[in-house]
Amino acid sequence: MRLTVAAAATASEQEALDCVFAALADPVRREILRRLDGAELLVSELAEPFDISLQAVSRHIQVLVRAGLIKQERSGRISRCRLDAGPILQAALWINRYSKYWQTQFDDLAAWLDRLERNKRRKTARAAPRRTRSRKR
Repeated sequence: MRLTVAAAATASEQEALDCVFAALADPVRREILRRLDGAELLVSELAEPFDISLQAVSRHIQVLVRAGLIKQERSGRISRCRLDAGPILQAALWINRYSKYWQTQFDDLAAWLDRLERNKRRKTARAAPRRTRSRKR
């Protein structure tokens, strides 16, 4: 079976999206990304707060590099990492396609709350005693 260029591009995009979501699924990797937000750090600096080995942190970084979320530059034994948020944008765009379903639910909830508030006001108005005017003599 031969794939068309468009189908191959779509399959490649799906694989890239799969890598991004898999990378984001781990809390250590999400924390690494958070720490890289606006910073360029050495692998040893990234590993400092974690209670895991430097080798384990390096493996997490490699997952993030393969997903395109981190750019890593090596100079001898020194390795610097920086965030590349482009793939996160692609994931956000994919997720955003489903926002129409959330918006419908929010609209339904707002309508239900409006009805509830109107009913509450009607009951309060019916239950309130009527005031009678006193005549001045």
